Amino acid sequence: MLPALLRSFSWAALRHHPWRSAAAVAAVMLGVALGFAVHVINASALNEFAQAVRSVNGQPDLELRAAQGTLPEALYGLVATQPQVQLASPWLEQPVRATADPARAPVALRVVGADALVLPAMAPALAPRGFDGADRLAMLAPATVFLNPAAQQALGMGTIDARTPALQLQTGLSTHSVRVAGTVAAGGPPLAVMDIGAAQDLFGRAGQLTRIDLRLMPGTAAASVQQALAALPGWPAGVQFAAPQDEVQRVDSLSRAYRVNLTVLALVALFTGAFLVYSVLALSVAQRAPQFALLAVLGATPRERLALVLLESCALGLIGSVAGIALGAALAALALTMLGGDLGGGYFTGVQPALHFSTPAALVYGLLGVAAALVGGWWPARHAQQLAPAQTLKGLGAHGGRGAQAWVGLFLIAAGAFLALLPPVFGIPLAAYGAVALLLIGGIALLPWLVQVLLTRLRPLAVGHTLALLALERARRMRASAAVAVGGVVAALSLAVALTVMVGSFRGSVSQWLDSVLPAPLYLRATAVSANGDDGAVFAPAFADAVARLPAVARVQALRTSRLQLAPDRAPVALLAQPLGADPGQVLPLLGAALPVPAGRVGVYVSEAVVDLYNAQPGADWPQLSDVFKAPAHAGQAPSATFFVAGVWRDYMRQHGAIAMDTHDFARLTGDARASNLALWPAPGSTTDALRLQVLAQARQSLGEAAAESLEFVAADAIRARSLAIFDRSFAITYWLQAVAVGIGLFGVAASFSAQVLARRKEFGLLAHLGLTRRQILTVVAGEGAAWTAVGAVAGTLLGLAVAVVLVHVVNPQSFHWTMDMAVPWPRLLALAIAVVAVGTLTAWLAGRAAATNDAVMAVKEDW
Repeated sequence: MLPALLRSFSWAALRHHPWRSAAAVAAVMLGVALGFAVHVINASALNEFAQAVRSVNGQPDLELRAAQGTLPEALYGLVATQPQVQLASPWLEQPVRATADPARAPVALRVVGADALVLPAMAPALAPRGFDGADRLAMLAPATVFLNPAAQQALGMGTIDARTPALQLQTGLSTHSVRVAGTVAAGGPPLAVMDIGAAQDLFGRAGQLTRIDLRLMPGTAAASVQQALAALPGWPAGVQFAAPQDEVQRVDSLSRAYRVNLTVLALVALFTGAFLVYSVLALSVAQRAPQFALLAVLGATPRERLALVLLESCALGLIGSVAGIALGAALAALALTMLGGDLGGGYFTGVQPALHFSTPAALVYGLLGVAAALVGGWWPARHAQQLAPAQTLKGLGAHGGRGAQAWVGLFLIAAGAFLALLPPVFGIPLAAYGAVALLLIGGIALLPWLVQVLLTRLRPLAVGHTLALLALERARRMRASAAVAVGGVVAALSLAVALTVMVGSFRGSVSQWLDSVLPAPLYLRATAVSANGDDGAVFAPAFADAVARLPAVARVQALRTSRLQLAPDRAPVALLAQPLGADPGQVLPLLGAALPVPAGRVGVYVSEAVVDLYNAQPGADWPQLSDVFKAPAHAGQAPSATFFVAGVWRDYMRQHGAIAMDTHDFARLTGDARASNLALWPAPGSTTDALRLQVLAQARQSLGEAAAESLEFVAADAIRARSLAIFDRSFAITYWLQAVAVGIGLFGVAASFSAQVLARRKEFGLLAHLGLTRRQILTVVAGEGAAWTAVGAVAGTLLGLAVAVVLVHVVNPQSFHWTMDMAVPWPRLLALAIAVVAVGTLTAWLAGRAAATNDAVMAVKEDW
């Protein structure tokens, strides 16, 4: 029976109202497409990154890296002669900025120095291939490189031959000219390969290695080799053993929270799409109520009527899901072509992945779309199941009823509050997401009770105004229908309020943080250095002192940025050395007062991420930092130190963590007093332009003409403006999603009021016989819409603030390991609520105007 009803009964309704069903399908399609596109982009980027790591690193059994700085070259000879080691491969990596054509912008290039004799066995993708006619021993020649396809494309090079121009490599304050002798097959970001000895000579890094890869004898366990090597006499401190997959694991772990949060944000459209399906089917069931009643008289059981509506909702969800998967794949392909694999988080910058379509993921997101449609169709299906045939055939409509008990909503809200207190699962705030869902559902369940409370208090204001009193009483007594009419608006508005508060709070906190970490008006740095590497330390103390003596300079502060590998399976931690003075709270955005450092300890100040990831508790020693701080290159030079965590500070730049210490402590422990950046304050009466000219003149005198040309001045205002612009661009999608969600919610209001007007034909006919004009009847409908959307605005705002508390104080700290101060933009929220009430009232009036077209006399006559 059901297949026949679907072909005749349901298909006829679809043909009569195609645009309404298309809107529900589009909502499901949009939600599925956004979620699936985000998944495909991230999965493609991670897959491409993993392939690039495998092609560059090869397939060693074990990797040796330095916790800080570089490895001593003597370590290579030590490990290569061990009986458990079959093959050892030394590596030296150097980030540079490369140019082949002075008219083109420099390209960030990773230069890898390797032993050409072991490359075919250890990393065949890096084996050099010379151009036709090239010297067979070109790989061993000095200042000679081989480029991968990404580097060729980025540098604008065609076929490489003897006429290929030389590359200019800039690192720090030095520029080097190298010859391009061929290519390598490795994928991934731009890469150049050269002989390791030639790389050490070219970059002045004799005796230094970045890592050593080991291939072990067959049957040898990596754990036993680690123990044997660490027990060797003279084994240097700070050497870490890493598995080949650790680099991929680091990026996967670091980007997981970002990817999950982006997916959840993309699925907001699917969440609101469920409300649209609900509204569309509620309207459809209301319009077809007499037909459902006739089916009941003809023998259709309540279970069959329930199944019929659920099958209709399933069909809408299935069509929307299939279209959403296709649209999501197209969006992902377009994004990968135009934007690469990075979606704003900075985890896959430079990666150009191919589309990685996942059938299991497509099935999961398709099932999510069908499930959302079924959830949205459940209550209209229950209405079709429970309608009274005789009463419905007489056109008496449905009654409001009491609705859900208030304790159900309160229980759901309490359960949501409890979930918000739970810790994350594998670094993902799953319980917090559940808390947000329960808060929204619980708030919507409380709508009838909230309508009763608020409208009862407003009733005295309507006494003496017939139409207002009629609208208010009708809205109050039909309070169970409030969840039907404005549930979508409440859900959409609460999410809009929550995102507005969260984004505003985050932006305000970032702005305050920038003011704290950028005290100087001008900063000097070298252009061709990595963000956190030791290669950026190019300013000797003598140069900083010379700059400080310039007439246009009032003050100079040397800043040093380095990296520490505290754990092999996590991203390196940034180590910042700067003058902290007697009160570090004046320099760092500390959370609370700085703790006194005990005698014999070195005080460090850690970011919130370090506290979460490495359990570095304030007021306690930190043995892990003491174990890894001394780099092998400085073994025997740097004194041992016991570090004391003297405070925690906010850092919105480094999700992987940062450690700050005083410049004097860093120089004393490492023997390296060079600086990465110079913060400059102009003298009173001097301008920043005069300061620039004098500093450049001093740089030419102290560093040389070429080095001076590689320096870059950056104004604090420019850094601040660029940072906030990047922030606004990253969160632009949230405003678009808010508009989509609110629009879907208002469409639900229109559909719900249309359904109620159809179900209340007798009521309108009676009002017309009592003397009310059609305009007055529509005024009553609009008044009900105003009352309900006003209650919805209040509920949505309160729910949004509750969700914002979860987002600000739970989701963000658990996802990204940083906190922020919550700031509520009351004027913006008030304007948003007023706009929703105004548009909701207009929507209800238009819905009533379109639906209340039956002649009043005929409507009443049907009851006789």
